[in-house]
Amino acid sequence: MDTTYLSLEGKIALITGGSRGIGKAIALTFADAGADVVIASRKMPDLEKVAEEIKAMGRNTPCIPTHAKKIEDLENLVNQAMDTFGRIDVLVNNAATNPAMGPIVDTEESVYDHIIDTNLKGYFMMSKLVGRIMRDQKTGNIINVSSAGGVSPAEGLGPYCISKAGINMLTKQMALEMGPYNVRVNAIAPRIVKTDFSKALWTNEKLMEREFKFTPLKCVATPEEIAQTALYLASTATNYMTGHILVVNGGAFF
Repeated sequence: MDTTYLSLEGKIALITGGSRGIGKAIALTFADAGADVVIASRKMPDLEKVAEEIKAMGRNTPCIPTHAKKIEDLENLVNQAMDTFGRIDVLVNNAATNPAMGPIVDTEESVYDHIIDTNLKGYFMMSKLVGRIMRDQKTGNIINVSSAGGVSPAEGLGPYCISKAGINMLTKQMALEMGPYNVRVNAIAPRIVKTDFSKALWTNEKLMEREFKFTPLKCVATPEEIAQTALYLASTATNYMTGHILVVNGGAFF
């Protein structure tokens, strides 16, 4: 069977939050599919570990320390990617934070601001910076890692869910604006993924017992499964898909 439609051979991908969890899995999956990958996150040692794995595949992998909340860092990231490769074919917005759990009425304003600035404004600025490049290229692909929490509420995760709902609308709005320039914009909305980021959820036995009552597949996702979904969106297999929020939730119905 010919599966070359899943190839990213010759493509340049930029991935934020690429040193661990979902971002790391996407970086490795894209490299395995043939892409050169620019990876960014806050800590250089973590990036270098991932880069070693990617370079072993024969791919070029610049590592650029970047704080998703700092606009000057994002500008530097995009500039360095362009200086190295001269174009960006795929942007994966993945860097995110969630430092608090609890009711909205008990959430400090500073915590809310931190979540929105990192998750939503960070995606907005990266989409803006890279979107201009893709508009000039007349081609490109933006993939936002959202959350099922952006589609339906989740107990104790109000500000996080709000930020992800914003990402979903950012996805749709960018798809509307960028479609005429042959730039596709889609999002992946996972439920619980087995990463360190969500460890407080999938290690909570009572929560998972309740979760699986409403989840037909009776398991949480792996980072690799989300990465393969990202590959699907990055590839020519989805050339006629844009503005879509692809919910990956094991069939959960609440």
